[in-house]
Amino acid sequence: MVSFDEARTTILAHVQPLGTESVHLLEAVGRVLAEDLVAPWDMPLWDNSAMDGYAVRSEDCTTLPRQLRVTGFLPAGARADGVSIEPGCAVRIMTGAPAPPGCDAVVPVEDTDDGKETVTLLQPVKKGQHFRHRGEDMVAGLAFVKGGTVIRPPEINMLATFGMALAPVYRRPNVAILSTGDELIELGRTPSAGEIINSNTLSLAAAVREAGGIPRIVGIARDNRESHRKLMTEGLKADVLITSAGVSAGDHDFVREVLEELGARQVFWKVDMRPGAPTAFAMHGSTPVFCLPGNPVSTMITFEEFTRPALLRMQGYRAVHRPLFKAVLRDEQRKKPGRTQIVRVRLEREGGTWYASSAGKQETAILKTMVDAVALAILPAETTRFAVGDEVDVHFYGNHIDLV
Repeated sequence: MVSFDEARTTILAHVQPLGTESVHLLEAVGRVLAEDLVAPWDMPLWDNSAMDGYAVRSEDCTTLPRQLRVTGFLPAGARADGVSIEPGCAVRIMTGAPAPPGCDAVVPVEDTDDGKETVTLLQPVKKGQHFRHRGEDMVAGLAFVKGGTVIRPPEINMLATFGMALAPVYRRPNVAILSTGDELIELGRTPSAGEIINSNTLSLAAAVREAGGIPRIVGIARDNRESHRKLMTEGLKADVLITSAGVSAGDHDFVREVLEELGARQVFWKVDMRPGAPTAFAMHGSTPVFCLPGNPVSTMITFEEFTRPALLRMQGYRAVHRPLFKAVLRDEQRKKPGRTQIVRVRLEREGGTWYASSAGKQETAILKTMVDAVALAILPAETTRFAVGDEVDVHFYGNHIDLV
């Protein structure tokens, strides 16, 4: 049995980013860039105006009011060929239009009388005002986005600005999901006595998808070696295999034995935590195998703490654990010594302080508590009692930006 922290560290030591692929920009949002992207040209490509107004020579604008003769017009998209600013003159210009030779400042139209043949300047003019210099945003040959960056709309904008329709990103893992047990039936049937709907498969598939992976449901391995061997062999063709149930020490718990027969190497079995103690992790070549408990609450919590970070690491993410923050307990908590305990909690914020209260009964059979929880409190192994008012480490479970 390994500790909670050892299990997380060990798993991440066995996984690494997958290969790369190029995807369309809209498919790249939220993905991790696999390499530095270098600017193919300066941005902007030319000196240009940052405002609608008048391109001027600042030395002509030292006294106010100042009247200048308007000798040209440069709309956005025009070229400045043949257009220049002579002493005592101005060129009407639109935002983004190239600055004509001689220009070193732009006067916004609202700081003038908006004249057409002559223009009167009403405000002081500073050299360089509202004037964008070539390359001031990015210089050709320099990396404008670093590899390892999570692509957001700003990165999409930058790639598109440089004419890049595809982005090189780390590949999303294909994740095979296998449930085990004769008692399981598929969704769509009403369970009779002794039967349970196979909810774990769908909840794991949803969690895999939320983590950026591509879920592939393999099926249900029945309580015999032949069924386990057949479906596990199929599941091991994926980048990752996740099983639920069948990993304890019961008469029909074949998962670990069949994995060993198929050539998988067990890295650890059992984690000193609650819920989720009967969790195993194995490697089949370069394929990580997560053998999670069958209880739905334990399945979801062990996926959250162990499998999700590994899937993120395989996609190139550097920060793979949800950020921890402190919350003040509103309920007393007790636990066994030496065991990390995960508590499902609700959160409230008062002033700058978070307060955590139990989301309900913490027995692993109570699924409703998982539904009502917005966060998980991590109670460390060395402490046995946590009083009301004590601070504990907490992280959100899922995306609850409505609480932030």
